[in-house]
Amino acid sequence: MTTVEYIQETEFKSLLSDNEIVVLDCTATWCGPCKMVSPLMDKLADEYTGRAKVVKIDVGKNPTVAKQLGIRSIPAVMFFKNGDLLETIVGIAPYEKFSTAVTNIL
Repeated sequence: MTTVEYIQETEFKSLLSDNEIVVLDCTATWCGPCKMVSPLMDKLADEYTGRAKVVKIDVGKNPTVAKQLGIRSIPAVMFFKNGDLLETIVGIAPYEKFSTAVTNIL
């Protein structure tokens, strides 16, 4: 199974411009609910390999991106197409909710 990689603030803009579909898991190491969402993101990355780029960003270490995106609570999973934010799922949700969001964007 794929383990979703963490990105840094400096990579964020190029990631959006280089990939048509981006799923951004806004997380933090101290966040219990985030740890429950993490394996779902790994599964999503596996299922949509080649069609969607799934990454994580630690909002504690990257506060500028968190502020720019208006993150108020985590976990927050954001779905982008061609650099535009189309959907955000906040909190713990079943896998199907995340996969449906990606399918709808494709």
